[in-house]
Amino acid sequence: MAFGIKTNPPKPVKGYIRREEKRVACECWFTSTGRVMPLMLKIEDESGEIQTVREIWVHSQEKKRYAGILSMEFDCTLCVRNRKVRGWLIYYQEENRWGWSFSGYHSGANIC
Repeated sequence: MAFGIKTNPPKPVKGYIRREEKRVACECWFTSTGRVMPLMLKIEDESGEIQTVREIWVHSQEKKRYAGILSMEFDCTLCVRNRKVRGWLIYYQEENRWGWSFSGYHSGANIC
């Protein structure tokens, strides 16, 4: 007979985020099934101006654990200053905060 105390996390830990991340404000919709849908972001740019982003294309979403912290990661494209920016929008459920980490501009036609 074996005994366990069920201390293992439900999913493996992914480690730490190795990308630079900015804190953002996000307006989102939570569906009746618990799905999270980002609708709008507010991001502070390098000059200190607040940019409002309403065009968000979510390619995929995945639940992850970074250093044991449960998060929802969205692979998405944003339209910022008429340029498409691909990156990751991350919702940290335990801290109830949002972060944005980008990979750079799309190659080819970047205009939204």
